Amino acid sequence: MQLHDLFPFPEERKTRRRVGRGSGSGLGCTAGKGHKGQNARSGGGVRPGFEGGQMPLQRRLPKHGFKNAMFKVTYEVINLDVLLNAFEGKKSISLDDIYARGLARAGAPVKILARGEIASSLNVEAHRFSRIAADKIRQAGGTVTELEASGKDGD
Repeated sequence: MQLHDLFPFPEERKTRRRVGRGSGSGLGCTAGKGHKGQNARSGGGVRPGFEGGQMPLQRRLPKHGFKNAMFKVTYEVINLDVLLNAFEGKKSISLDDIYARGLARAGAPVKILARGEIASSLNVEAHRFSRIAADKIRQAGGTVTELEASGKDGD
């Protein structure tokens, strides 16, 4: 493939509108903006949502709900079966191991979920564990270490 094989071909592309280039073009003189007024001026027009001084819709409608997005903590979830496949034969899994293996974004808080079966004892370190996942690890003879999640998205 070469540059001239790429689509669309130049003749298939719509040409841009060249305004103010003489009356023969159909968009000369006032450049399609009509005569005078706010929208005819350069930089003219009103901001989005402006309704001519009437109370705009976004201010007429009532506020609703509770917004807490700034402080929301989103966990990277990892199931037990994924953890066991990634660290086969390993007895202790730290948070740094999980980040190094690419199972979670570096620095993000991690939560371990219960899908999968665990046969041997395993020491796991993460920010959160589901109750069933923690029970499965403890029943297999392992330990669960919960770390403290710091701030928004682990920052």
